[in-house]
Amino acid sequence: MLNNSASARPKPPRHLRLATRKWFANVVETYALEPHHLKLLTLACEALDRAEQAREALAKHGTTYTDRWGCPRNRPEIAIERDSRLAYARLLRELDLDTDTVAEPRRPPALHSNR
Repeated sequence: MLNNSASARPKPPRHLRLATRKWFANVVETYALEPHHLKLLTLACEALDRAEQAREALAKHGTTYTDRWGCPRNRPEIAIERDSRLAYARLLRELDLDTDTVAEPRRPPALHSNR
């Protein structure tokens, strides 16, 4: 999946953060990606940016707030950060950018109770 051609490379989407755009450009430069890989890469970049936005909000506002009855509640950004990190990790796994590793079976071993 390494990129050997010097064809026109897609540019990173402008709505991404600068660091994320740089990472997008580096991945596109390093690997030969099919159109569906580019969509996965874009989604991964958006998930990374969303997780970072949520982390910044948590750093600014804390992890809890007090509701109208005076009870502490988790901020919604906690779930946003968690979900975005999971999405990013899963999308990276789908992109399979690690070319030096030996392909391992994708499925976990079967359970004896399912046989």
